[in-house]
Amino acid sequence: MDQQLTPAADMAAHRQPAFPGESADYAKARQQLLAAEIEFRRHMTRLTAQRQALPPGPLIEKDYRFKDEQGFEVGLIDLFGDKDVLVSYYWMYGPERERPCPMCTNWIGAVDGNAADIKQRVAYKILSRSPVERQFVFAQERGWRNTDFIQTIGDDYARDLDLLQPDGEYPALIVYRRDGDQVRLFWMSEMGREMADPGQDPRDAPDIAALWSILDLTPQGRPADWYPKLRY
Repeated sequence: MDQQLTPAADMAAHRQPAFPGESADYAKARQQLLAAEIEFRRHMTRLTAQRQALPPGPLIEKDYRFKDEQGFEVGLIDLFGDKDVLVSYYWMYGPERERPCPMCTNWIGAVDGNAADIKQRVAYKILSRSPVERQFVFAQERGWRNTDFIQTIGDDYARDLDLLQPDGEYPALIVYRRDGDQVRLFWMSEMGREMADPGQDPRDAPDIAALWSILDLTPQGRPADWYPKLRY
């Protein structure tokens, strides 16, 4: 497919500056960056196609139990509703925590604005070991309106996914796929701490956290010693 595409440098040559007064150095550097951005977009498209072409993942054979938004006990397949795909995020808000993880909170808050649209296509659930009522109270505090919260019953789910460890709990973005009356893993984030590059926090590619994606557009980029807080 790439051989049929116009070279990125040729496409970038069509750039028209929005404001007058660019220096020659800025114009040259920005055009080169634009070509690289086009190549990055193409790589992201290939990456998405590679992800979508994954063969069937493993069947989830363990009968994990949950409490849904109404407090009813359900199984994993029940979280799909009438959808064939379930996008789930396990956030760091175990019952031992007085308040949830600020970074998890930031992620959920950013997605909440899109959740109504997301749920037109797939099921979308936030999972935690905390009682669903406790999660809902916090959601009300934050003004979240479109996110569904689920309580894991017991710790098996978190432990089996290595999300509950002696030094604390960890988040996880996991996508499941319905296979008849069973559930298969489709994809989950697997870029762990040991895969982080020097000087970087562990992070996925693409990074779907809006906070970091916005800061990546700025001259300073991501601060090395700053993280979001629950209150400012």
